[in-house]
Amino acid sequence: MDSALQTLVSAVPQAAAIWLIILLLLAVAVATAKVPRGLLPEPPEKEENRYAAELETAAVQAAETAGRRRAEWLSAQDAVEAAWSAYEEADRLARRTSAATAYPLLSRRRKPGENTDRQRYLHRAATQLCRTHDLSIAQLNDVYAHRGWNPRLHPVQQEAVLRDAVRAHRFAAYRQAVEREQAAWRSVEAAAEAVRDLRAEAASARLRGPAAESIDRHWWSEQWTPAELPAAA
Repeated sequence: MDSALQTLVSAVPQAAAIWLIILLLLAVAVATAKVPRGLLPEPPEKEENRYAAELETAAVQAAETAGRRRAEWLSAQDAVEAAWSAYEEADRLARRTSAATAYPLLSRRRKPGENTDRQRYLHRAATQLCRTHDLSIAQLNDVYAHRGWNPRLHPVQQEAVLRDAVRAHRFAAYRQAVEREQAAWRSVEAAAEAVRDLRAEAASARLRGPAAESIDRHWWSEQWTPAELPAAA
C-alpha cells in the first residue's frame, strides 16, 4: 500500500509537466492563428536578376525580328522563281519571233506615210509592253526618243527587236530579284545569330546570379554598340 502511494505521488509532477507543455503549445497555436497574415514575417524574396531579365526580353524581341526576316526571305525566294519564269517565257517568245524573221523581207518602194505608220506601231507596241511590265520605263523612253531604235523598220522586224528588249528586261529583273533574295538571307542569318547570342548570354547571366550583374553589363556594353544592338524592326 505504501509502495503504490509512493509511486502515485512521484508520478504527479511528471503528469503535471506533460499537461503544462500541452497547454503551452495550444496557447502558442491559438495566438499564432489570431495574428493577421500581414504581420507574419514573410520569407525572404529571391534577389531579382534584372540584367538576365532584360536579356531574355531582348532575346524574345530578336526572335520576333528573326521570324519577320525569314518571312521576307521566303517572299524574296518566291519573287526569284516568278522572275525566272517570266524570263523563260520572254526567251521563248524572243526565239520564236527570231525564227520567224530569219528569212529576209522583200524590198519594195514604201508608200507615202508608211514610215509614220511604222513609227506609230512601234510606239504603240512598246507602250503596251511597258504597261504589262515587259519593258521598263527607261526602255520606253528610249523607244520614243529613238535611242537605239529604228522606227522605220518593218513591223515584223520591230517585233523581233521588241522581244529581244523584253528578254533583256526580264533577265535584268531576275538578277535584281536574286540580289534581293541574297540580301534577305544575310539578314536572316544575322538575326538568327543575334537570337543565339542573346539567349546564351541570358542563360549565362541566370547561372552567375545577380551578384555579377554590374560586371555583365560592362562586358555586354563593350561587345555591342548602340547601333549594333539587335532591335525589333
